[in-house]
Amino acid sequence: MDTITKAKKAAGEKAAALVQPGMLVGLGTGSTAYWAIEKIGQMVKEGLNIRAVATSVASEQQAKALGIPITSFSEIQQLDIDIDGADEVSEDLQIIKGGGGALLREKIVAHASRRKVIVADERKYVKTLGKFPLPVEIIPFGWELVFKSIQALQGSPTLRTREDQPYITDNGNYILDCKFGAIENPEQLHHHLKAMTGVVETGLFINLKPTVIIAYENGEVKTI
Repeated sequence: MDTITKAKKAAGEKAAALVQPGMLVGLGTGSTAYWAIEKIGQMVKEGLNIRAVATSVASEQQAKALGIPITSFSEIQQLDIDIDGADEVSEDLQIIKGGGGALLREKIVAHASRRKVIVADERKYVKTLGKFPLPVEIIPFGWELVFKSIQALQGSPTLRTREDQPYITDNGNYILDCKFGAIENPEQLHHHLKAMTGVVETGLFINLKPTVIIAYENGEVKTI
């Protein structure tokens, strides 16, 4: 296991330690959230009684394989804690997510959770958002129009593909990965994008007031 993977594992396990018996838990998506789910699965095997909502098909499959009981918003209204990763976290704790393609479900789960916990390795902690291209989930029909609208907003969008075909989210949508340079006002950019017809959701997670757990390659884990 390389040092970055060890760091991700350390962050994920520290977040999992926040889960208490009886909690309703949001399970995130991505390479760091993966380790939190693995640890929670181990805790369930040891007797921890929880129920969880997963933010992607992949995370739900992982959770079920580990024996974590899965529920849905048809049965519950709110979660106690949501543990998820990030592609970038700024110093003022604004977040870019969606590199794994699950941004819409991740945002639904985050807003339904009393406490938000973000786990990431040190490479994801930045002064200002924007080095990581911003994922924007869009309706497939007429996606070219949204593409041009984002260009008019001074963005540089790329249609995400897999094996030369458009990448399809768990919700049946496309994703545009958009470069805007340094995002000085993420709230304003989010509102501009959401106002576009055809945009379902942006990867800007604004004003969540999360607990952020950053793991460093030297083995240190810092909670912000």
